[in-house]
Amino acid sequence: MRFQFEDCLLDNDRRELVRGAEPVQVGPQVFDLLVHLLQNREHVVSKDALLDTVWRGRIVSESTLTSHINAARRAIGDTGREQRLIRTIARKGFRFVGNVVGPDPDAAMLEPGSAAAAEPRGDPLPPDDRPSICVLPFLNLSGDPAEDYFVDGVVEDIITAFSRNRWLFVIARNSSFAYKGRSVDVRQAGRELGVRYVLEGSVRKAANRVRITGQLIDAATGRQLWAERFEEALDDIFALQDQIAESVSGAIAPQLERAEIERAKRTPTESMHAYDYYLRGIANQHRGDRASTTEAMALFYKATELDPNFASAHAMGAWCLFWLKVNGWLTDPDSGIAEGIRLARLALDLGRDDAVAMTRAGHVLGHLARDLHSGIAWLDRALVLNPNLAAAWFLGGFLRTWVGEPDSAIRHFERAMRLSPLDPELYRMQGGMAAAHLFAGRYDEATEWAEKSYRDLPSFLLSTGVIAAGHALAGRMERARPAVAQLRVLDPLLRTSTLRDWLPIHREQDVAVFAEGLRLAGLPD
Repeated sequence: MRFQFEDCLLDNDRRELVRGAEPVQVGPQVFDLLVHLLQNREHVVSKDALLDTVWRGRIVSESTLTSHINAARRAIGDTGREQRLIRTIARKGFRFVGNVVGPDPDAAMLEPGSAAAAEPRGDPLPPDDRPSICVLPFLNLSGDPAEDYFVDGVVEDIITAFSRNRWLFVIARNSSFAYKGRSVDVRQAGRELGVRYVLEGSVRKAANRVRITGQLIDAATGRQLWAERFEEALDDIFALQDQIAESVSGAIAPQLERAEIERAKRTPTESMHAYDYYLRGIANQHRGDRASTTEAMALFYKATELDPNFASAHAMGAWCLFWLKVNGWLTDPDSGIAEGIRLARLALDLGRDDAVAMTRAGHVLGHLARDLHSGIAWLDRALVLNPNLAAAWFLGGFLRTWVGEPDSAIRHFERAMRLSPLDPELYRMQGGMAAAHLFAGRYDEATEWAEKSYRDLPSFLLSTGVIAAGHALAGRMERARPAVAQLRVLDPLLRTSTLRDWLPIHREQDVAVFAEGLRLAGLPD
């Protein structure tokens, strides 16, 4: 009997638990506890029932039961704080609340690789509340079956990369590879696996080149949402697998987010849940103007009212307050800054294993609390959890810019733009590149990047400031003066003497460069 949930596969007959692509070692009583909760997931399992089943009625302490529940949660990627899969029901017991594929009582009688074993079973599954995806086995178009290992390795790496996104429900390799070698109707696969999106593709190797194509499909309609081709030289085959997986997952993440935002927009307002409020907030936050950011903050607050433990929603609310502050839009800066710091710390407390929460909240603390080094540490930790998260790369670039490491910052911005070249926050990355080049003394590059950012969002105060300062420092006063005039319209209170109130610039030489450029352009002291 097998149970599939999130990125885990529990095989009771083989007494095996696999998470992602790796086996998980658990004690026999922890394994039995998981099986019993999964088998009885339709109702709450009392403590007495667990004691009878797992410990055969032996008397054990409350702490022993608690430690085994905690061990079961750790084994499947859950926590006592989050309780995403195993939920404690006060004074009642415990219940497994994750979305489960299975059990398949006939699985043990099927030979691996047989036609029956490869045929998915059961009724269509309802999609998980989160956006959900399966990555089908890619086609090997090389004409050599010996290359299957490389093709399968690429797909496994993509699945692993997707699994690092806490907001995304990813079908594990064991389930999606049941379709290997078959002609697949993606809509049928979506129904059978209970997912909204399906990624399929092909791999062709020739001489010393490899070409990989992929397409993202809406499983409900069969509509193609994204398609791309990747072609690279075949040098280190395993490094290439990693590179391709990073490129595909980085390119698809924004497409999935856009598709989910469109889905949320079609959701009737009266039936919205916390995640839909969160998605609508993200859509507004991407626009970057004052009204949209204010609306986004209200939506994130609504999400946290429905789910007080929604770490990413707390973090995005904090980040909206940061954005209002950095553009001079806070009507009460002191209280806005204090609330942003409060929300950021709450998000970090709730989301210790949530890369999105850690990214936004860590950046807010770095900027609003002026704790740049702690902020960088949080963002670096987020990248350990999800190395393909473009926001963690570009916000880490901003903090490195302010701390005085412009060249390192530029590498972070470049990585973010390579991971997500069509990102809705691209103008923010471009603005960060502009500031980093300004502090590195490359004024032409600084103004070039700032003008790209300005074209997408003319109200972005930083980009306008770099345009003014960069042109002035390069001696182009005819272009600097109109920019500083626009800067004074955007924030009439901004002065060269208040730069440190605006931005957490650490090095005196960087403050001096920016202030001198703005002074030359015409900004008052």
